[in-house]
Amino acid sequence: MKKKQQHPGGGADPWPHGAPLGGAPPGLGGWKRRVSLLPFLRFSLRDYGFCMATLLVFCLGSLFYQLSGGPPRFLLDLRQYLGNSTYLDDHGPPPSKVLPFPSQVVYNRVGKCGSRTVVLLLRILSEKHGFNLVTSDIHNKTRLTKNEQMELIKNISTAEQPYLFTRHVHFLNFSRFGGEQPVYINIIRDPVSRFLSNYFFRRFGDWRGEQNHMVRTPSMRQEERYLDINECILENYPECSNPRLFYIIPYFCGQHPRCREPGEWALERAKLNVNENFLLVGILEELEDVLLLLERFLPHYFKGVLSIYKDPGKNGSNCVDPVTR
Repeated sequence: MKKKQQHPGGGADPWPHGAPLGGAPPGLGGWKRRVSLLPFLRFSLRDYGFCMATLLVFCLGSLFYQLSGGPPRFLLDLRQYLGNSTYLDDHGPPPSKVLPFPSQVVYNRVGKCGSRTVVLLLRILSEKHGFNLVTSDIHNKTRLTKNEQMELIKNISTAEQPYLFTRHVHFLNFSRFGGEQPVYINIIRDPVSRFLSNYFFRRFGDWRGEQNHMVRTPSMRQEERYLDINECILENYPECSNPRLFYIIPYFCGQHPRCREPGEWALERAKLNVNENFLLVGILEELEDVLLLLERFLPHYFKGVLSIYKDPGKNGSNCVDPVTR
């Protein structure tokens, strides 16, 4: 008869048929050997300590987030390292629209100073850059009553931003009626050149076509329409004896009645408004430089304007020669 195997520590062997597969019998170090049967649960004290430290860091990060109203810097850096996309980015509400500065621009264009060309450029640019171009069908009413000023300012201020409003109108003081003052831009030209342009415009219109000028001045007699400008000046015709060289000042002075009276008061007030409210007042004779400055100062509106002006056919436009507009 076989003897029962004795355990090294004394007594009968608890595993009479041999130790279990892959391990030793229970005893000193037996726990570690049995764990080897489940390699995915194998870890050391160092691994355990690392996991706990990581958990502690994220708990502290959550605490800092709630106390300071935002995530800690290192979590932002971690997000940037891992990628900018999060669940809320993909499934949350769309982010609010970031408006450029300035987001409200007014071009109270002076007549016969290249404004037709600039407006044509703005139509192209508004489609290209996505800003709101607000125009007006009123062309011959530059002086407004108080109620008309309030109504126009209200309509402009409620337009979708970013907007650029353009119209032949004397300077409007938005802040006087509780509105937010927009940024103004404008273009002027040599007064004598403007007078010459207006002289021919009244007779032959924008395109110097027969149908167009009949609409502009239907009551003008033929001999007056084709009157030589030199004769008009030398013979002291009313149209040429008062060339309205002061015409430009009210566009910068404003709607005050004294702005329409030629004098130092209107001039000084116009200069003050230019300094405080106008980002740029360009000169038509230097139009390319003006467009370049607009492109630098207001890129959201005028980026690429100079290339469009120089090559209008490339953009499907037909910009008018500003010298005669």
